[in-house]
Amino acid sequence: MDALKTVSIVTQLGFRAYEPVWREMQRFTDQRDAHTPDQLWLVEHPPIYTQGQAGKPEHVLFRNDIELLAVDRGGQVTYHGPGQLVAYPLMDLKRSKLGVRELVTRLEQVVIDQLNDYAIHAARRPGAPGVYVGDAKIASLGLRVRRGCSFHGVALNIAMDLSPFDAINPCGLRGTRVTQVLEFFASIKLERAQADFVQHFSRHFDQFQGIPLSASRPGQ
Repeated sequence: MDALKTVSIVTQLGFRAYEPVWREMQRFTDQRDAHTPDQLWLVEHPPIYTQGQAGKPEHVLFRNDIELLAVDRGGQVTYHGPGQLVAYPLMDLKRSKLGVRELVTRLEQVVIDQLNDYAIHAARRPGAPGVYVGDAKIASLGLRVRRGCSFHGVALNIAMDLSPFDAINPCGLRGTRVTQVLEFFASIKLERAQADFVQHFSRHFDQFQGIPLSASRPGQ
């Protein structure tokens, strides 16, 4: 089936615990076939640290009462919490003729373009996936590809408590400061940021063009 003719799905999951959504991503990826539509899941998570497969324990500087969960994405430790935009592109990369590096580049560009709309100048940093504003990281990125299909994704800090980042080296980067959209755009709301993300995402991934944002259970 032509990727451009597949009816893709954009789903707003709302406020959901991390681990159940992760397990649903795994199940969706394992059960999909060559005709399964690609999906983009948008979610907001309660506080949690996640440690990628290559994660080194020294990047957790001290333990607090926030759960630390080892997961199957790439990368090091990061933090998810309320007020953060988390987007999971569940895509058949073979069907879309996308390599992992191109997927990473496009996801970073989605965030860069979105932030440009808010008059925030953001950029990539060589050798350090994610998006940065000056010397501060505003979005992290970690993926897993299984059976030629992607899951996990990108987290953009919108309007959140950044203090939990003090307990880690974000994404394994020592001394890296973390920032968020709220520091530059005081009226930002997560709901607007999610809608803006979908708009820019659909510009970079043709199979999602014209797909409305809907509230649903994952996998539907």
